Amino acid sequence: MKSLIRLMTWPHQQKLLSRTLGLQKTASCRHCSQQQTIEARHFKQNPLTFTEDKFNGVTVDLAQIPVEKSEYDFQNILEDALLEWKSLGKRAVWLKVPIQQGRFIPVAARKGFTFHHAEGDSAMLTLWMDNTTESRLPRYATHQVGVAGFVLNEKTGEVVVVMDKHRKRPLWKFPGGLSDLGEDIENTAEREVFEETGIRAKYQSILTMRQHHDHPSAFGRSDIYIICRLSPETYDLHPCSTEISACQWMHVKELLSHEDTSSLTKTLCKLALYGLEEGFDKVDISSEIHESIYQGYQFKLFHRPLPKKWS
Repeated sequence: MKSLIRLMTWPHQQKLLSRTLGLQKTASCRHCSQQQTIEARHFKQNPLTFTEDKFNGVTVDLAQIPVEKSEYDFQNILEDALLEWKSLGKRAVWLKVPIQQGRFIPVAARKGFTFHHAEGDSAMLTLWMDNTTESRLPRYATHQVGVAGFVLNEKTGEVVVVMDKHRKRPLWKFPGGLSDLGEDIENTAEREVFEETGIRAKYQSILTMRQHHDHPSAFGRSDIYIICRLSPETYDLHPCSTEISACQWMHVKELLSHEDTSSLTKTLCKLALYGLEEGFDKVDISSEIHESIYQGYQFKLFHRPLPKKWS
């Protein structure tokens, strides 16, 4: 439904020591969009501009190579660059290849580069150069993240459920889908609920999370599925005709006893009934915003609420 969310650690937080001709200049960090001063140096053997990361690797964007350069020209450029990086003790090279420069990929492959990932209009190739150890480079996109919305009308005890049009076995489930890159969990829940049911709902909390390896529909990735509690702001159903075969409000107790449900759905029903009876402060996983150790950034921390004396 949506593109895979990419949970990974790959070379970010660049030192941004860009090595090129002569003088210092200012450039934007490719990963953090902050303006930083970078150190520029001249290397006779290496005309490529590159950035260094804290893991002793370098990243090169081949968009800098003029379009008139041939594969033979690029081979000479790459050979000189590799000699320099080896002399500097670099462990890894990340080579970003725009689709227009795809003719350079076979040249890089002959030098030992392999694909790491491809996305949009470019591919990323990598080369591990430290012969003393196996590659420590992270894999790309180890997980996908799905989010579902448990839209609960607390006055009636009813929840919105749907049936997936493309599922072989019909099961009542909660509307949801994959989170977009850079999209907050609560925004994914609200968006997916609206797209699949036409209901506007407001995020309240996280109820639970599922981890599933070897998921048949996860494109070879591990799957993380987060179920959020939402409060409805509208109530009329307008299900998506391309994805949803059935959509309705159903009482939580009826859903709990229904044959066409999964164990996950039944557990969510029990959590909802417990929350309705004892208060959702006993059930909810809430979030708060923290300042990151990386200057200028923030993150959300999810946890059960702390008692007042600990908060």
